[in-house]
Amino acid sequence: MSNANPTPPRRAPAILRFALGAMVRLYRLTNGAIGGRMGSQPVLLLTTTGRKSGRPHTIPISYFMDGETRFLVASNGGADRNPAWYFNLTTHPQVELQVKGERISATATPAAPDERARLWTQVVAAAPNYARYQHNTRREIPIVLLRTVR
Repeated sequence: MSNANPTPPRRAPAILRFALGAMVRLYRLTNGAIGGRMGSQPVLLLTTTGRKSGRPHTIPISYFMDGETRFLVASNGGADRNPAWYFNLTTHPQVELQVKGERISATATPAAPDERARLWTQVVAAAPNYARYQHNTRREIPIVLLRTVR
């Protein structure tokens, strides 16, 4: 599997953009009381800077913890291309998070191969559906560490 991803992300359909926008508004309005979990996984709001537009883009996304460090899985549902947010943060690694009512500045860094392997084991143990995503794609699904900027 390769981390190379020559296929650029496609723009999400209008209905999906609308639904994600509604989820973001509800999360913000309720400080995560609505939208703060996806199944058994906690959800945060991730705001990246568009790599081409320079505009902020916010999405709700589930996250995992490794000690005090939050991390994300760029699964894109097992698609053969990384999600748009991943491309954004590789260009602009400074991101904003909202975890419940707390707003946090962070630096996003793709995990090194050995760290990714260790964290992947945690991901699959907590959320086995990610193993299916990895099986369904030709790319190695990246893991992104979110280190709080103090």
